[in-house]
Amino acid sequence: MKSVVRYSDSDLQEFKEIILRKLDAAKKELAYLQGLITRRDEGGDMDEGRYMTMEDGSVSMEREQLSQLASRQITFIDHLEKALMRVENKTYGICRVTGNLIDKARLRAVPHATLSIEAKSMMNK
Repeated sequence: MKSVVRYSDSDLQEFKEIILRKLDAAKKELAYLQGLITRRDEGGDMDEGRYMTMEDGSVSMEREQLSQLASRQITFIDHLEKALMRVENKTYGICRVTGNLIDKARLRAVPHATLSIEAKSMMNK
């Protein structure tokens, strides 16, 4: 029988701290974006004079871009929260395709990764 491969509790703790830091930053970024969108909706922007000379189209385009950024942040936060759950149930860092451990350097860079580089390159072929 193959032994179960997983990261040690101290490794998991390190990843948990990385994820929590990224989660905190992502939530602050989302709040900031939502604040900008709200201000746009209320028309209470500090640069109101600047918008008087712009076409309405560019204002709605900017709002659309802010909404897309906010949507990406929401998805990112969701991925980070799922990664935290994997840390809690000690399945964090295991590739969902190969079952091998995902490289620590990759997890530090992309803490919500669920695929090893090998699995990712297999899928991209």
